[in-house]
Amino acid sequence: MTRFVLVHGAFAGGWCWEPVVTELERRGHTVSAPDLPGSGADPTPVEDVTLDAYVDRVCAVIAESPEEAVLVGHSMGGVVITQTAARCPERISRLVYVAAFLPRDGQSLVSLTGLPEGAGDGVQANLTASGEPPVADMSREACREVFYGTTSEEWTEWALDRQGRQPVVPFITPVTLDGGVDDVPRSYVLCTEDRAIPARLQRYMIAQSPCTDVLELPMDHSPYLSATAELVDFLDR
Repeated sequence: MTRFVLVHGAFAGGWCWEPVVTELERRGHTVSAPDLPGSGADPTPVEDVTLDAYVDRVCAVIAESPEEAVLVGHSMGGVVITQTAARCPERISRLVYVAAFLPRDGQSLVSLTGLPEGAGDGVQANLTASGEPPVADMSREACREVFYGTTSEEWTEWALDRQGRQPVVPFITPVTLDGGVDDVPRSYVLCTEDRAIPARLQRYMIAQSPCTDVLELPMDHSPYLSATAELVDFLDR
């Protein structure tokens, strides 16, 4: 059986993986789905929320067991697992990107969204930021449209009730990889109906950082809710 560490994206928390955790554990796997600092139920103040703090949290979870982990990152979580793999590649057996950002050295989430392939990104078009350090918000209706276009109404409402604000600093921080990540096998779940990370940008990132296997789903940005069975089958394989 496999040890999975599931890393959530922006505006979310470990809660978003709940259906996936339930099914993976039913199949005998070990699963952790931590809240990143300042997300979900984690009380870290916004001034302490950085990409390094995210990576520290994931590294701490990995260190809880000597067993190698499959790191699964959704959306912004793709940046987090990439930087984590550069810090401790020997503890990670595979990286799985789920409708996620897959940066190369020196790239940030925001720099990727600024590429021509990122045109149509519904997150950048709908978020507002305020405060210092800045924190981003998206309206409930914008989240519904951008994140949950093919998700059932029941799961959409469940997720919208749990979403929070998102500190901006991790969006603008580039990864520093030093070549270590390329030795870790990568897989990708590409969602063709994604309005947060357009499919064109997902394909561009895969071309820049080839993956050993790619699953395409005709789903929205949240396949952990809209295509749970297909996603779990892919992870199980």
